[in-house]
Amino acid sequence: MATPADPIDSDACYRALKTRDTRFDGRFFTGVTSTGIYCRPVCGVRTPRRENCRFFAHAALAETAGFRPCLRCRPELAPGRPWWSIQDASAILAQQAAQLMDDPDTWLADHASVRRLAERLGVSDRHLRRIFEAQFGVAPIRYLQTRRLLAAKQLLADTDLPVHQVAIASGYASVRRFNDAFVAHYRLNPTQLRRAGTQPAGGAVRVRLGYRPPLDDAAMGQFFQRRQIAGLEQVDIAPDGKGFTLARTVRLSSGPTEYHGWLLARMEPSRNQVVLQVDDALRPVLPQLIRRVRQWFDLDADPHAIDQLLRADFPDGAGLRVPGTLDGFELAVRAILGQQVTVAAARTLAQRLVQAFGTPIVTPYPALDRLFPDAAALAAADPERLGAIGIVRQRQRAIQALALAVTSGDLTLRATDDVPATMARLRALPGIGDWTAQYIAMRALRWPDAFPAGDVALHTALGLRQHPHPARAAEARSQAWRPWRSYAVLRAWHATPAAAPTAESGSPSRGD
Repeated sequence: MATPADPIDSDACYRALKTRDTRFDGRFFTGVTSTGIYCRPVCGVRTPRRENCRFFAHAALAETAGFRPCLRCRPELAPGRPWWSIQDASAILAQQAAQLMDDPDTWLADHASVRRLAERLGVSDRHLRRIFEAQFGVAPIRYLQTRRLLAAKQLLADTDLPVHQVAIASGYASVRRFNDAFVAHYRLNPTQLRRAGTQPAGGAVRVRLGYRPPLDDAAMGQFFQRRQIAGLEQVDIAPDGKGFTLARTVRLSSGPTEYHGWLLARMEPSRNQVVLQVDDALRPVLPQLIRRVRQWFDLDADPHAIDQLLRADFPDGAGLRVPGTLDGFELAVRAILGQQVTVAAARTLAQRLVQAFGTPIVTPYPALDRLFPDAAALAAADPERLGAIGIVRQRQRAIQALALAVTSGDLTLRATDDVPATMARLRALPGIGDWTAQYIAMRALRWPDAFPAGDVALHTALGLRQHPHPARAAEARSQAWRPWRSYAVLRAWHATPAAAPTAESGSPSRGD
């Protein structure tokens, strides 16, 4: 992705614009000087003249230049950009700051200001502003404001949330400040973006989430279906194998408040979109939930960039994504339950755990009637009850140590967490070795460079089972796949079905 230090190739952008190439959706935006509007490269309007086009690496740059977002292609629906980098430390720090500002959880927290964000990253606010402007061409506060306003724009266009709730959900302390910012940037009142008849009946909210093709929805649907837990989730794959629907219960916290409800996500491959229907009870945390769903389905991946690096070794996996999770703690518990057992056995244990300790919930779907147990419930669980449902003592200790770490705040298991520090804390817990830590990093922390070098199934897929030091050989071979080793692992398993891991967390090494 271009930065101010590496200018964007305007001629290449214009070629992509003329062909409406979906691979570049979200990778650049086009400002049209004759209209004052900026668009996605997939916008369906007539292609503007070349001399009227200015190209920007991200939306905040376009808005800083005075352009307002298109109401037809809606830039807020564009897939995001992966921030992971192997560049210099300043670029990495700037990208970490951008990733934090992309997360709605930071909009409502004390560190939403640049000063507090800098404190969280361990630098001065002056240093953060300097490196951020060098990397992205805009000040951090302007970047954050663009993220908030685009999120508000989606809520206004796709939901019937009252304006004051949209303002709060978008991180504004008052409706007046929200209205002033909206009018100043978009030259429109918030209510002018309302769309009639966009919402389903029955107390639910519907929004659309875009992604860059290709996305192998069949592989993703099968992945989730093999792991679905009765009462918690239900996966239905389309009869033709293209597309799937996933419904599940949701627990989401915002500050001290906890929200419960359900969601239904439907893949629409023909439109490169996910249609998300959300329980009315989850409206106050809709931006956070949208962000989590994007991570859950890996909608912000850049398959073209990933495939360029991996296709020589894995030519058939261009559409594979790394499935994430809505809840890092839930994913970690399921990974522990899946150590050294089959997917079916791990699912059975998880289902018993949900039935024994999960919170009952009423939903419109008979198959959904439980929330996954929270950390406090499992931290306080009687070991005898855990043993009665088939969880051995080693796994009990691991789950309860994990639950205690989460309830104490020592672990949060979110995509914005420091990956090396979080993995070190995980490995320090009883019963969690490198494989499980890598798997949690891959799916919960959204680390694209996770690599379980000791995985037996991976050794088989790479033809290293007979090597005297297979883990060392796998690690050495993986260096060519950085920073996308998580995707390489998925491709290796997918390319050799007979060698694919049978456990929820793959084939753990002895340390797990």
